[in-house]
Amino acid sequence: MQKDIKNQSIQDKVALAMKEISRGCAEFIGAEYIQSLVTKFYENGSNFIVKAGFDPTAPDLHLGHSVLLQKLATFQKYGGRVKFLIGNFTATIGDPSGKSETRKTLTFEEVAQNAKTYEEQVFKILDRDKTDICFNKEWLDKLTSVDIMRLTAQYSVARMMERDDFEKRYKENLPISIVEFMYPLLQGYDSVVLNCDIELGGNDQKFNLLVGRSLQRAYQCSKEQSVMTMPLLEGLDGINKMSKSLNNYIGVTESPKNMYAKILSISDELMWRYYELISEKSLDEIQALKDDIKENKLHPKKVKEMLAYEITKRFHNDEKAKEAQDEFNLIFSKKEIPSDLTTINIKKGEWICKVLMDLDFCKSSSQAMRDIKAGALSINQEKQLDENFKFLTSGDFIIKLGKRKFAKIIVND
Repeated sequence: MQKDIKNQSIQDKVALAMKEISRGCAEFIGAEYIQSLVTKFYENGSNFIVKAGFDPTAPDLHLGHSVLLQKLATFQKYGGRVKFLIGNFTATIGDPSGKSETRKTLTFEEVAQNAKTYEEQVFKILDRDKTDICFNKEWLDKLTSVDIMRLTAQYSVARMMERDDFEKRYKENLPISIVEFMYPLLQGYDSVVLNCDIELGGNDQKFNLLVGRSLQRAYQCSKEQSVMTMPLLEGLDGINKMSKSLNNYIGVTESPKNMYAKILSISDELMWRYYELISEKSLDEIQALKDDIKENKLHPKKVKEMLAYEITKRFHNDEKAKEAQDEFNLIFSKKEIPSDLTTINIKKGEWICKVLMDLDFCKSSSQAMRDIKAGALSINQEKQLDENFKFLTSGDFIIKLGKRKFAKIIVND
């Protein structure tokens, strides 16, 4: 009888763990295997290996990257030993996923510099004691020509062409370099070397992750990794994936003030997407917030402020998050300012008339100048009558044109 109670207790724990593990994922291949690993963790404390690879093609991570980091942290709660793989070799090739042309290659020096910042940033989310930082140059550099030939023999050209991006480029007569075929093979070989039980990636990474499963079979590993893909987090525009190139990102190293303000700028609808993918609140806690809004117990703006505070605190600290919140409220909390603002990112030195045109507030610079001279423009609730005004300092600015046109301007260095 006691055994039945114990087994039931473990079953309940495993069920809860699987609910949190599968939260927000786009696709789950091999869920039964993961469930068995979690069960063993609760039965005897045994751990399993979870891998996610990040190519350091840019120096800083953003909240889009934190989707995978948050999922890795979830696995760490339930027995996962994380292999945080920095692709300091594969980054010199460039992942062809989703690309319409061959990527520019990076030097090892550029990659090494970027990799340093990744090491510093990931432990804002991951448990250092349950994480191994790995660099695939360590083993990929040692592959001989015979090793490479054996690796390439595991996949046919026809199978490579099953990738949507390769197939599309081939049909459009766009070049595909042979080295791009090597990328998924090298990523898959990482799983062989690290003896992975699970590999995570964005939903554009499915092909590469499945190559890892195939290579583990080909190299007669004792396991075949499960695969979990996560959706790509939308950026501030609410449409495109978060990306530095699209300037719709929230960097994990941004100032507390900018981070807090940027999160508050997302739409109420997108807020729930961020809660699901990057918040540490449980699914039950998130549902309770939704219920409170539905029952008019909470305003959506308040719930968004809670999210902004949580994320800012995570990447900075409680004191900095509180300072960012207080400053935002001091400047932007007037009732006449809507909580859901159009937001654009600009660089220092932008001319106000160009900004107004980019926002579609004015059809021409001459119209913008007329409106400014007429006193229709305010910046941070102060009238601005200078039609030659330029944004010369970084930070966040609320602009208002007339009675109904509001926007938030984020000025970057």
